[in-house]
Amino acid sequence: MRTITLSNGTTVEVECLSCALTSGRIEADGGVILETDYFHAHQDVAYPIKGLIIVASKRHIKSFDEFTEAEKVDYMSVLTRLRKAQRQALQIEHVYYFYNEDTTHHFHTWMVPRYDWMYEFGRSVESVRPVLRYARDEMKDTKHVNEVMNAIQLVKAHIHHE
Repeated sequence: MRTITLSNGTTVEVECLSCALTSGRIEADGGVILETDYFHAHQDVAYPIKGLIIVASKRHIKSFDEFTEAEKVDYMSVLTRLRKAQRQALQIEHVYYFYNEDTTHHFHTWMVPRYDWMYEFGRSVESVRPVLRYARDEMKDTKHVNEVMNAIQLVKAHIHHE
């Protein structure tokens, strides 16, 4: 079991965070943004940055090469729908996409938006870790949490009106 601290300060004990989220045992702040037969999208549970979406596979796998043909098609559709919602509902111009295969839980992709305030940490991928730490440590206040919750609702509304 691992102890995970969520962005709202709640601490949970889980074997696999992605399994807990995709099964509904734990609900990310703002709930499910988009769910298909194969994937579950939600606001990142650790970093309160509006529009920072995690796309997790429902199957416990670690890598792209483990996708079935149906999962491959669905994954691209999910990413595309979410990205369109980020751009149109939240005016997010740039996004970094990350996934790693040595994670302690299963396959997930981070869709990390790029905001102007982030440039004080650098201009490229090396700035992402300090940005995430800053958000985790300094953006837990009511103002930022409310911005994140509002952004989740805007993205959900956009997706459901496609």
